[in-house]
Amino acid sequence: MRLIISAGGTGGHIYPALAIIQKFRDIDKNTEVLYIGTHNRMENKIVPEHNIPFVGIKIYGFSKNIIQDFKNCNYVIKAYYKCIDIMKDFKPDVVIGVGGYVTLPVVMAAKKLKIKTFIHEQNSIPGKTNKFLSRGVDGVFTSFKDSEKYFKGAKCYFTGNPCSDNVKNLKGVTKASLGLTESKKLVLIVSGSLGSKGMNEKLEEFLHLSKGSNYEVLFITGESGYSAYQNKKYASNIKVIPYLDNLSAFLKSCDLVISRSGAGIIAEILASKVPSILIPSPNVANNHQYYNAASLKDDNLAFLIEEKDLDSNTLYEKVTSLLSDSKDYQNIKNNLNKYTQTSSSKAIYDIVKEALDNAK
Repeated sequence: MRLIISAGGTGGHIYPALAIIQKFRDIDKNTEVLYIGTHNRMENKIVPEHNIPFVGIKIYGFSKNIIQDFKNCNYVIKAYYKCIDIMKDFKPDVVIGVGGYVTLPVVMAAKKLKIKTFIHEQNSIPGKTNKFLSRGVDGVFTSFKDSEKYFKGAKCYFTGNPCSDNVKNLKGVTKASLGLTESKKLVLIVSGSLGSKGMNEKLEEFLHLSKGSNYEVLFITGESGYSAYQNKKYASNIKVIPYLDNLSAFLKSCDLVISRSGAGIIAEILASKVPSILIPSPNVANNHQYYNAASLKDDNLAFLIEEKDLDSNTLYEKVTSLLSDSKDYQNIKNNLNKYTQTSSSKAIYDIVKEALDNAK
């Protein structure tokens, strides 16, 4: 199979794309892949490190600056014709867009050349690019069941987020390896790779309130937020670090996660089957983190607290209650254990393979 995949801008788009590529290669050793991304975003470094052929195209996201957006239109047109040339040369069997504005010219070029074309949406509410591209593609893969209503007229497949596949096969990381106590329950607080100043400030008081509790707390501040904490002293049951390389594997060792509700971390939480308190970032497009979290809350798979309602005392009481063998905690845990989802990347492969076989 010859596959072109496109995703860019953030890890939330790039890592699902990498998981899809890995699964396609695992199943079909003859799979040939070409990744098309932006020329100046993080994918142009990450993708080549995974030994995946990469082509960067010059394109920028639209803004409210009329002059800049006029220039961006020209970049999109040039990128579109460049993608047509790339596809005529590479001759892909299928093109998959996994999010980010870079996918616009890629998927449009594939449609023009009548190549089998799919897109994947990580969030509960799709972005503008995916909503636009969904018209006329061969299928839309969604991470949330209730996303289908936003893709009217498109053929949707609930596959989940491929990021979850990365967790399922990982060997768990012990608490002891981080200087924590194996016999004590553990609360993990994580606010994203770059941290969140607003959320971190509200959580600091929670750390002090948790002094001497019968559980431990590991607070991952994010690299940019760590300087505000590194010289402060906390109780022996509190540990503050800037970053954790193997976070995905460590989730399995946690009893409760307090986190933002980006698509990637949600996929990993579901795969790890760990109860969570989700605090959506209010500063994202379409307020999609809130809807991501609300979707899980509605299915009794997680707890939800909006940042405007976040209070250290209330959070402390909630955490203490949940970790005291509460019925609410056990109910979420039971629902997570019942939550069955086949390998997301494998489901995507099977759908693509069937579409290609039927086209012969």
